[in-house]
Amino acid sequence: MTQSPTTPLPPPTDRRRLRESQSLTRAQVAERVGVSRETVRAWETGRTTPRGRRAQTYASLLAAAPAHPAPVAATEDMAALTPAQAFDALYAFCAPALVRQTYLLTGRRELARESVERAFQLAWHRWPEVAMDPDPAGWVRATAYECALSPWHRFRARHRHPEAPPADPADRALLSVLLKLPPTYRRTLLLHDGVGIGLPETAAETEASTLATANRLLHAREAVAAHLPDLADPAHLAPRLAGLATHARLRAARPSSVRACSERRARNWTQAAITFTVALIGATTFTLHTAPTHYEPPVAPGRTVQGVPPQAAPGPLSHAELALRKRLQNATAAGPERVQPEPR
Repeated sequence: MTQSPTTPLPPPTDRRRLRESQSLTRAQVAERVGVSRETVRAWETGRTTPRGRRAQTYASLLAAAPAHPAPVAATEDMAALTPAQAFDALYAFCAPALVRQTYLLTGRRELARESVERAFQLAWHRWPEVAMDPDPAGWVRATAYECALSPWHRFRARHRHPEAPPADPADRALLSVLLKLPPTYRRTLLLHDGVGIGLPETAAETEASTLATANRLLHAREAVAAHLPDLADPAHLAPRLAGLATHARLRAARPSSVRACSERRARNWTQAAITFTVALIGATTFTLHTAPTHYEPPVAPGRTVQGVPPQAAPGPLSHAELALRKRLQNATAAGPERVQPEPR
């Protein structure tokens, strides 16, 4: 009979959380334990249980993560936490790894930090909804990826110029290949091979069918293998992705500043909405006070009056009249017939 390991094996519901708390992928755990990635997935879902030396190695690997109480005690502790404390715990658990993952999507360190901070700001703004979500980390991760892959970033002046690539030539080549992939392929590859999420979960998070997600994953792997033949094996690609994200040396902001920024944004939007409402009410009141209170018929168009002769106007002079006027003008200017006034 196989003896139980000296290090207790956590229940299946905690195994994935303990692995992710150390920013480890299923491929990395499988490589250290000496099994396949599918076996690690089966251990985390509870379909199978490790035995013998593998169980001892797997338990020791998970024991390196921060200890957590039993599920019942954890539920009681979570109920005793304030919303700010629960948010800070989620932020400390997810933010460091999420910033590194977002960097692989964008290739920009500042954009990765902004996207993660924006995702957690939205999470704090909707905290009752996020706190009741079955997978709060998945909610924040999906929001951060959506923010990072938004097409509106290309209109920002600060993001029109590329950032400095990684110093390592191998990391620089891998990041260049990733950024050449379509955003949906890049996200699928990162979730499945980088984070270690299963194909159905990846399809659900990317809002695609399982078949479409599998095709995207295959095409992404083929594109990476075409430029980097040494990464044709997915088992080699996963640790390279994790290493590339780790070498970026990205740091997340403090959770208190993220909560403060979220509250400030909410106040600004509330003030803007109140200002717009007041302006709309004022414009409506002004219109009501200045609008006419009775009906004013429009002025009828003018009509021609019959029976009135047209007004006479001086017409052109005839030749005889022109000659007479000229003669009179010449005669009165100089001649003996000119009347001279006599003094009295």
